[in-house]
Amino acid sequence: MIQNPDHENFFPGRCILINGPVIVGAGPSGLAVGAGLKQQGVPFVILERANCIASLWQNHTYDRLKLHLPKQFCQLPYFPFPDNFPEYPTKYQFLDYLESYARKFDIKPQFNEKVQSATFDETCGLWRVKTAGSTDNGFLREEVEYICRWLVVATGENAEKVVPEFEGLEQFGGQVMHACDYKSGETYRGKRVLVIGCGNSGMEVSLDLCHHNSIPSMVIRNSVHVLPREILGKSTFDIAVLMMKFLPLWAVDKILLAVARVVLGNIEKYGLKRPSKGPLQLKNTEGKTPVLDIGALQKIRSGEIKVVPGIKRFSPGRVELVNGEILEIDSVILATGYCSNVPSWLKENEFFCRNGIPKSSFPNGWKGKAGLYAVGFTRRGLSGASLDAIKIANDIGRIWKEETKHKKHCVTVGCHRRCRSHC
Repeated sequence: MIQNPDHENFFPGRCILINGPVIVGAGPSGLAVGAGLKQQGVPFVILERANCIASLWQNHTYDRLKLHLPKQFCQLPYFPFPDNFPEYPTKYQFLDYLESYARKFDIKPQFNEKVQSATFDETCGLWRVKTAGSTDNGFLREEVEYICRWLVVATGENAEKVVPEFEGLEQFGGQVMHACDYKSGETYRGKRVLVIGCGNSGMEVSLDLCHHNSIPSMVIRNSVHVLPREILGKSTFDIAVLMMKFLPLWAVDKILLAVARVVLGNIEKYGLKRPSKGPLQLKNTEGKTPVLDIGALQKIRSGEIKVVPGIKRFSPGRVELVNGEILEIDSVILATGYCSNVPSWLKENEFFCRNGIPKSSFPNGWKGKAGLYAVGFTRRGLSGASLDAIKIANDIGRIWKEETKHKKHCVTVGCHRRCRSHC
């Protein structure tokens, strides 16, 4: 038995040595690494704080959500989507796919295991991963410390919701929720809803509210790129990937913006100001994803979605905007995005930035020092996560096989004392 004196009400726990890597997070990224390790014959443990795989998709996405990119760019390694799936699978089809993926590779995460800290022990050259377990009904289980040689951070870029502070919001009095808790506009029929944020989530939540006869106003504080999801029936993303094989990024950006102007018209007259950087450059440098329009722009043109500037302050039942306009509103939905939670538990300051993103950009942000790996932080969605997952599994598998071969050799032919102690 061990005890954790840092815990306010510490209680007996146990220490477990893992013969292989510990993967933190059972989302698509963690599952992809697990599948790759299975292919390599490497044992592993996946720790997941929720009670299911892909908890962000299961519990924190709206009902109408579909994959924004064609399915070939979203499938995980070694297992394609079923042929009968549409080009843009629904959230529920994607979840079915992930469940099938876990079954195919016999991946069984340890659920309700929230990592409290992960520290590299210089003395023994191993990672110490401390968790606080809980049951589905919220009761605490014993603390566990996992000791392992390799640590794979698979919690991703979107582990925690971002909730900005607004003056007077506590006096507003109406319903306020983050988009991660929004399911459907059914309960908002006839209500005046302020949607704060104009990314893909803000646009789609506003569109869904329109479909349920709500009255949405969408706050656009900064500039935003809006692109058609398809051009002449072909995915805009697919076209961009193809062009980047032959053209520099700046040229592809110029072509995309020219085509968007033809297809969508001048969106700036509706309050949608474009950034100075192109959509792909902005995505690469700042991680800001362009909006792929699936109908919200038409609602903005018709006035069914009202575009408004930034917020100055809230007061009971209303909001004052920075231009002095006052809106009477019933509810607020915060489509203000997500962030990494890595800094809260990983005790390491060389590989990750303070915002929880690897310091080295894609394609070099998957491997750190001392057996530390990261997957799902490429800012390139599921396709980027899959590429990193394959690299991680292959790298660990290579080391695993080399060491296994060496140990078998030592057992067969004998080895001197120093080698035996190492083995």
